[in-house]
Amino acid sequence: MALYQNGDELAHKVDACFDKVHSPGTAAPYSGIYICANCRDEYACNAGDPLPPQNHRQHNPSTGAIRWKLLIQTQNGPS
Repeated sequence: MALYQNGDELAHKVDACFDKVHSPGTAAPYSGIYICANCRDEYACNAGDPLPPQNHRQHNPSTGAIRWKLLIQTQNGPS
């Protein structure tokens, strides 16, 4: 679970980008923190960089395949 100290630094956003599921090794469409929909591991990734592969840190195959979802989207400059 992602943690934060100051909620005033976060903004709520409802967007389909948080619902899309991405396969390991595909390019991250956004910079931010991604979470595996099955094992709940988190990974920070820059837009365009590949999401972690099937053998990422301690993923137990019994939890299902690795499927990344955007958890926190980072942004540069005004939105």
